[in-house]
Amino acid sequence: MNQEQQPAVLLLADGTYLQGFAFGKIGTTTGEICFNTGMTGYQEVFTDPSYAGQVLIMNNVHIGNYGVSKADTESNSVKIKGLIGRNLEEQYSRYMAETSLQAYLLENNIVAIEGVDTRALVAHVRTKGTMNCIISSEILDVNTLKKMLADCPDMDGLELASTVSTSSVYEMGSPDAAYKIAVLDYGVKQHILVSLVQRGAYLKVFPAKTPFETIRSMNPDGYFLSNGPGDPAAMPYAVETVQQILAENKPVFGICLGHQLLALANGIDTFKMHHGHRGLNHPVKNIITGQCEITTQNHGFGVDPVAVKAHADVEVTHVNLNDESIEGIRLKSKPAFSVQYHPESTPGPHDSRYLFDDFIQLIKQHQN
Repeated sequence: MNQEQQPAVLLLADGTYLQGFAFGKIGTTTGEICFNTGMTGYQEVFTDPSYAGQVLIMNNVHIGNYGVSKADTESNSVKIKGLIGRNLEEQYSRYMAETSLQAYLLENNIVAIEGVDTRALVAHVRTKGTMNCIISSEILDVNTLKKMLADCPDMDGLELASTVSTSSVYEMGSPDAAYKIAVLDYGVKQHILVSLVQRGAYLKVFPAKTPFETIRSMNPDGYFLSNGPGDPAAMPYAVETVQQILAENKPVFGICLGHQLLALANGIDTFKMHHGHRGLNHPVKNIITGQCEITTQNHGFGVDPVAVKAHADVEVTHVNLNDESIEGIRLKSKPAFSVQYHPESTPGPHDSRYLFDDFIQLIKQHQN
């Protein structure tokens, strides 16, 4: 908690108005409000590109108490638009940490508010659904904030993947590796890439809007469709690329946004969820094995369950045990599969990391 407390306010699109104290940068920020239920892993969450355009409620009471370390990042900067907490801690105890949460937010120009009853706020969002909000520690007048909030774009229909994607091609792993994988970066988390390199893959990571012919010139053994922010239905360029990739009949693996794009490429619609899935504890059943996995998730859009179950060439492989939403699919006629959740699990349990092994095995089979 900041010792020199300056007032800050939070206003939601439904008129909910909360008072608290400033943390991080003094300023004003807007975005879609969402929440994460994780007790740890806040730095990995803040740097996840899938959170672009969103103001994040951290439901746990204390955030920041183990500081910040470069080893815990999933991208090169904080990607959330703003932060809401009950107690945002400036003091930290972990000896491996390099700086405090306060210094980290200041360095990344992130406006935050603390002193908010986050559990009550999360309950409100779960009931009313996601909506836009505004945080300010410089403007406290409600009418002024309402006018500013009205200019905030809705996430529904918003294309954000190209704004967080790499601007140039880069490589990871040894060029002499057994498996060459083309990664389409729609906001990829770094540990996803690490997970593939650890399994003997050489990666070439391409910007979101790279033409398919450029990607294919690498002659990869497989294609990976990454996670990312925004509305997948607002990405016709990516859907077309995925359709071209599928025509290659090479192994394809998609995670989160990549899962949604694989569905769209097969004529299956996506939809905006009431309040999304974000956290480290979502139970998912693997229909193929009958086993349950505790998964890490971060998504506000989903795949239409009616359309996917009616599709002759698409098989549902995973379902969410909380709401029966679609968590995984595979194609019957092509070596392609995807999951809605995050098997790299940073942060989170490691139950689902076998999916990277499945992808490598699929590449091996195709090579043979």
